[in-house]
Amino acid sequence: MRMSKAFLALLFIFSSLISTAQAIDVPATFSFQGSGYGHGVGLSQMGARYMALAGQSSEQIIKYFYKDVAIEQKDDSKILRVNIGHLLTSAKISTATKGSQLQIIQGEAGNESVLPVSSLADSISFSIIGSTVSPRVTLGKTMQVLTRSKTFTIRWGGTRYLEGPETVISVKHSGVRQKLRYGQIQVKAVKSPSGYRIEMTNSVRLADEYLWGVSEMPSFWPIAALEAQAIASRTYALSKSGVHRKACDCDLYGSISDQTFLGYAKELERQFGVVWKDIVTQTAGLTITQSGLPITAYFFSSSGGKTELAVNAWGSSKAYTQVVDDPGSLDVILNPRFVRWNREVPQSVIAAAFVLPDVVNLEILGVNESGTVAAIQATSSTGVQAILRGETFRSRTKIPSAWFTLVSVQN
Repeated sequence: MRMSKAFLALLFIFSSLISTAQAIDVPATFSFQGSGYGHGVGLSQMGARYMALAGQSSEQIIKYFYKDVAIEQKDDSKILRVNIGHLLTSAKISTATKGSQLQIIQGEAGNESVLPVSSLADSISFSIIGSTVSPRVTLGKTMQVLTRSKTFTIRWGGTRYLEGPETVISVKHSGVRQKLRYGQIQVKAVKSPSGYRIEMTNSVRLADEYLWGVSEMPSFWPIAALEAQAIASRTYALSKSGVHRKACDCDLYGSISDQTFLGYAKELERQFGVVWKDIVTQTAGLTITQSGLPITAYFFSSSGGKTELAVNAWGSSKAYTQVVDDPGSLDVILNPRFVRWNREVPQSVIAAAFVLPDVVNLEILGVNESGTVAAIQATSSTGVQAILRGETFRSRTKIPSAWFTLVSVQN
């Protein structure tokens, strides 16, 4: 049966209106419910706490969460370059010790270099200008702008790099302030996708100057858990040392991208700062190995009841990762915030995660042995579909973990 041209035109208009309505009907938010916090691979910190409270030793904890490993003595005297400021446009370094001054040197100073001093300062402000760093030095009431350069090195007294009274410095950028006691700082202009930015790194000895400042577990937790964390943190750092990353001008980041490096403030924790420092000293050199080499000792806060395989989280297999029960993470007394959590994620964040203009539907395609989401699929208003690994989705949307279910959508 033939249709009239007028009827076909009306049908086309009606279909267009439906399509337009459907395109507009995009959820404002997506709601998720889940358990655990972090990627789930390796040592569960909440699990370590649980086991330590039950009387387990640090060795028992480590060999439970990492498969077929040994704990051996390794040389941890290496100097690490730790990134303490990433993709910055400005930063400020100042002395926090009365009567002490900073030394600023143009260029990159080696560990044993003796270079001419460009300037002494109470504080130095840095900004990026073109492809160079511009420092402004303040000494007393005098302010001076130094000649721009690609790289500057900053030293302070009482360190391996500069004699003098023990000095604490303050580093401020991005609204964050950090106290440092050890090392020397390099400030460098590095090309990024957004143009040149400042990368700020601190060169510290792994064995003590670095590990004393690592803040990955509360210092009042049971000793065996702290020992396991110290050994894991040392091992992780050893696995990364000596591999220069151009993007950060560093061996490893001082953030959750690698390990949180709090600096001198970790030592200054009321009552418990000395505990962590002692644990690092008592476990000196102890390293988790497989076939004689340090493993990349991943760790995380808590799971959804079982740990995760590296291959499920990131697509690359690591022989020392395994799925094991993690009852400590489900202990509501130990882990009240993350035994069960709920999150609402805006449409804009979900769409950006999948690199789609919008998302009208989400579907969980599968679940791993650990209980994490294996894959999640998004559909846009135009019918385009994209799939992400559960851990990738978690990372991009900033929800606590990949142990989650989709609860609802809200328009």
